[in-house]
Amino acid sequence: MTADAFVDTSVLLYSASGNPQEADKRDTARRRLAGAGWGLSVQVLQEFYVNIVRPPVCAMTHADAVAAIRELLRRPTVATDTSLVLEGLRLKERYQISYWDAAIIAAARALGACTLYSEDLSHGQDYDGVRVVNPFLPH
Repeated sequence: MTADAFVDTSVLLYSASGNPQEADKRDTARRRLAGAGWGLSVQVLQEFYVNIVRPPVCAMTHADAVAAIRELLRRPTVATDTSLVLEGLRLKERYQISYWDAAIIAAARALGACTLYSEDLSHGQDYDGVRVVNPFLPH
């Protein structure tokens, strides 16, 4: 199970956004997700679920979110295990970032992804061979 790229939660959330102010980000996210060669992690799926059904926005019902997650599970997906937790802790210490961001990077590394699509980390930064690309920045 490998992937060239890893998709962070924000990409999934924007792809489902009905907010007219986020139309450009929604379209960008959908284009990114329509491509091949990307994967994600259980952490990303958990964050997606919690945020997509959260009031007041509630962009999806529980049933729709479950269906979306089942579809996303067709992609290469990294489970959270003890080695991923330890790698996340190592990356947190090395780069002085939040544990949750470090766990995302650890999952990307576990997938063999060299690109991490995220707006939450520094665009262009290389974290142990995983380069962050913010897909929402203007070209």
